[in-house]
Amino acid sequence: MNSTSSNPAADPAASGSPSFRPLYQQIKALITKSLQAGEWKPGEMMPSEVELAGRFKVSQGTVRKAIDELAAENLVVRRQGKGTFVASHAEERAHFRFLRLRPDEGLPHHPENRFLEVKRIRAPAEVARLLDLKAGDAVVYIKRVQSFEGKPTILEELWLPGQLFKGLSAERLVEYKGPMYGLFETEFGTRMIRATEKIRAVAADAATADYLKVPEGTPLLCGERVSFTYGDKAVELRRGMYLTEQHHYQNELS
Repeated sequence: MNSTSSNPAADPAASGSPSFRPLYQQIKALITKSLQAGEWKPGEMMPSEVELAGRFKVSQGTVRKAIDELAAENLVVRRQGKGTFVASHAEERAHFRFLRLRPDEGLPHHPENRFLEVKRIRAPAEVARLLDLKAGDAVVYIKRVQSFEGKPTILEELWLPGQLFKGLSAERLVEYKGPMYGLFETEFGTRMIRATEKIRAVAADAATADYLKVPEGTPLLCGERVSFTYGDKAVELRRGMYLTEQHHYQNELS
């Protein structure tokens, strides 16, 4: 089958792009559209490659190549002998996808959270710009300290679009035992699929030093991350101060 067929899956215009794209990328776009629409929920098994090939009237190999790219982007997960599942932040493997701070010794483990503030505020201009909101739009502001084995290590501030996260409260955050992104996914229908991040070295100011229980001026890593959901829509701004006395920032480059 070629890309000039009458099949919508093979029509570049159907995907909103005026330029030619390989057929598997068009199928990938259609599957992504179904994921965005919630046709298959996080953690659910997707139709088989054979079923998807029949649905889109393309070869199984074309579908497999599309699924391969979705798996590489962590949107779906292949499970040997079981099938392909929609990726979920509730899975153990997803807990450390965006948290790149690793202990110098031992395996990564989950921090304990202490929430300092959770409130709805009007978005400051810079926050609104990064989240593609209007200045003054409602956002949920969260401030917390994360500790490893009782040692305060991360001071974080988060801003979330108020329209998407209606009803998010300190009580709900405290009682939810999984990763925060798992809560966003299951209760607010917002899945983080990619993020951009800027990191720089800073010295702890008096307030940050007090929260992390270190002397003022202690070297810290400062990370600013914007997370996006489907359609490249920004849905979270997160700024973290990281103490690296017993941890390091680790990334994989390819």
